[in-house]
Amino acid sequence: MSVTEPPLDFTSKQRGYAELAQALAGLLTGERDLIANAANTAALLFGALPSINWAGFYLARGRELIVGPFQGRPACVRIAFGSGVCGRAAADCQTIVVPDVHAFPGHIACDGASRSEIVVPLMRDGKLVGVLDVDSPELARFDETDRAGLERIAAIFLAASD
Repeated sequence: MSVTEPPLDFTSKQRGYAELAQALAGLLTGERDLIANAANTAALLFGALPSINWAGFYLARGRELIVGPFQGRPACVRIAFGSGVCGRAAADCQTIVVPDVHAFPGHIACDGASRSEIVVPLMRDGKLVGVLDVDSPELARFDETDRAGLERIAAIFLAASD
């Protein structure tokens, strides 16, 4: 996908995620570096997904997550496993969809404008590599279609990256 291509069509979420997956696979072709691919994936998500204010990665280091490539306002740098939405997704190795972050026990507010969030753990060979985190200023922005779409995006990212 080049910067001159038209925006992806998210009038249907399923179609939008299918186009996004195809665009990401093309974008990452021929590059294996995890950081480079994370940077381009975050930029693609931030530009393509409607109604989001943060998209990016936290990478696992020991028992904490360290901020990686992202698009959006400055982020929390370190998150312990089990803390906040990202830390909980990392500890449980499960995708978490949060309709209202202010109702999530222990939510870490990096950007006060965020109202909902989805976090997808990045697993390779049974080990946590990190998490893909997407925030929205809208309540209940994410649903099961977003879960399936972003889990597919995470799988494409992992398959393309060392």
